[in-house]
Amino acid sequence: MQLVRKFVVLTAAGLILAGCQTNQVISQQPAPVSGPDEQPQAQRQVLNPTLSSDTQQQPQTSTDLWQLTRQHMQLDLDHDDPRLQAQFEWYQKHPQYMQRVATRASRYYYYILGEVLKRDMPAEVALLPIVESAYDPFAYSHGRAAGPWQFIPGTAKHFGLKSSWWYDGRRDIVASTDAALTYLQQLHDRFDSWELALAAYNCGGGNVSKAIRRNKKKGLATDFWSLDLPKETRVYVPKLLAVSKLIRDAEDNNLTLQPLPNKPVFEQVELDSQIDLAQAAKLSSISTQELYQLNPGFNRWATDPDGPHRLLIPADTAEQFRTQLAQLPAEQRVNWARHKISKGETISTIARHYNTTSAVIREANKLSGSNIRAGKYLLIPSAKHESSEYSLSQSQRFSRKQNQLAQSDRNRVTYEVKQGDSFWKIAKNNNVSVRELASWNQMAPGDPLRVGQTLAIWKADAHQGLSRSDQQLIRRIGYSVRSGDSLYTIADRFRVSINDIQRWNKLEKSKYLQPGQHLTLYVDITEAR
Repeated sequence: MQLVRKFVVLTAAGLILAGCQTNQVISQQPAPVSGPDEQPQAQRQVLNPTLSSDTQQQPQTSTDLWQLTRQHMQLDLDHDDPRLQAQFEWYQKHPQYMQRVATRASRYYYYILGEVLKRDMPAEVALLPIVESAYDPFAYSHGRAAGPWQFIPGTAKHFGLKSSWWYDGRRDIVASTDAALTYLQQLHDRFDSWELALAAYNCGGGNVSKAIRRNKKKGLATDFWSLDLPKETRVYVPKLLAVSKLIRDAEDNNLTLQPLPNKPVFEQVELDSQIDLAQAAKLSSISTQELYQLNPGFNRWATDPDGPHRLLIPADTAEQFRTQLAQLPAEQRVNWARHKISKGETISTIARHYNTTSAVIREANKLSGSNIRAGKYLLIPSAKHESSEYSLSQSQRFSRKQNQLAQSDRNRVTYEVKQGDSFWKIAKNNNVSVRELASWNQMAPGDPLRVGQTLAIWKADAHQGLSRSDQQLIRRIGYSVRSGDSLYTIADRFRVSINDIQRWNKLEKSKYLQPGQHLTLYVDITEAR
């Protein structure tokens, strides 16, 4: 395919925002290619592709991104194959799913579609995150794939996506989109087919090449539909084609898609230092949750001190954010705790206490090693607000997952990883599946375990994990609430925790017990009184 680099034209002339970056797309003049670290000056603009290089008349700008997508589709969406038809029928029968995904995509679609069109790629590529992650930047698969484009660690590293305690580039909307589109372009150059490039994105270029060689030896066709590919890949490409076809023919299939305005949702704002994300949200007059949704690459309460030094800020408040940020000294952008070193403390134990890393403490205090002395002081960057304020940080997502599990009929057991442990061994010893164990801990089965690491295991019932003799002492009893009873008095009487009573009976913390209300308790008969 001939790659034609084009720019977007500006519909409101002269409105240039210095220092902001949205995405530039297509214009009559070819544009120089920016390297991964080069950020072109941006403009507040709409996506306005031209008809062709030899056409003098500019087309009318589409005000709806779905319509713009339809105008730039390039793939064969009407191929006669049962796999495509089966996938199309599934999406056709689940319009609510498509509407939910479209709503989730609304934050990111203007940027991603613009990047796709800027590279003269089929508009269908902008719909690929629907298949990969349902446009959820926090999606994490059992195969260790993360982010809207579902990069696995090895591929992410190959394409320069940074990963640290603070930050995961696989979830960064800007960085992961650049990497994914670059990868797809390389695969297209290799196979000269978008269908084969998409297949290779899913199962790897080596598998596609092997399938092509097998068919050539047999004298068979080597297009996607003719190849013997892995089962998942054989339906992966049809899924994207089916989604694209349904969006193309939405009206004919009674699918109502909320219009997506053809205007920037966010702007990229450059930073010169680390900043607390709750403070950044306040400067831009949005919630911390909204800031995380625009910047899902950040794992913790602040940006990575080693970069990337940028934030995506809503377009409507970006200028306000820049103004207020410029007035805030760098040393006030994160909190600093003054910690007096106690006897026996190490940098690692202090780091765990403050929810940070040893490297951050060493860097902040200009320490070359790990030797510290009792009685001395350390300066430690810390969050400005309660942990609950950072609602989509990695730790809070984990806590929310645990709280959801606590509402089920399972019981939580904490396990400390020992030398020689593996997911398979721990799962087998606790009678749970490897995939469940990994999911409970926001990990994948292939992720490495560290000695001393704590895992949450959710048992199916209160009897699991006890010895046979101990199981004989546990009784499931029914209890009728009496006048004057409270969760505290009942928990104290049967020597169980209030949290356990709430979990076993799915009680809301704000609700009072009523006389005659029936409760289920799991009681150790040697402890109850």
